[in-house]
Amino acid sequence: QVQLVESGGGLVQAGGSLRLSCAASGLTFGSYAMGWFRQAPGKEREFVATITRSGGNTYYGDPVKGRFAVSRDNARNTVYLQMNSLKPDDTAVYYCAATQAAGYSNWRVDYDYWGQGTQVTVSS
Repeated sequence: QVQLVESGGGLVQAGGSLRLSCAASGLTFGSYAMGWFRQAPGKEREFVATITRSGGNTYYGDPVKGRFAVSRDNARNTVYLQMNSLKPDDTAVYYCAATQAAGYSNWRVDYDYWGQGTQVTVSS
């Protein structure tokens, strides 16, 4: 049974930082590209970041470029999202996901497995 478990969310002031983690089990982690998405109340789930199987390439959504960084540790079956210079607009539930799509993907439909999400709230 595949499980993706996010952690590290919480309440932070604008300008602060958080580091999210996503621990994977039940799959061959190194065979999957990993992604982060987020969903704010009343909005569509949107792409945040993705990383290739080896971790050699990353890709970010425009709203987070230059502020967020995705990384992975294949030995620990874990993917991370370092979030800096947080803004109130970053408030959302953050989800990690796994895909076997070639390379990496910013499309929700490409992702095979999803975590339950972790809440990030940024106060002004």
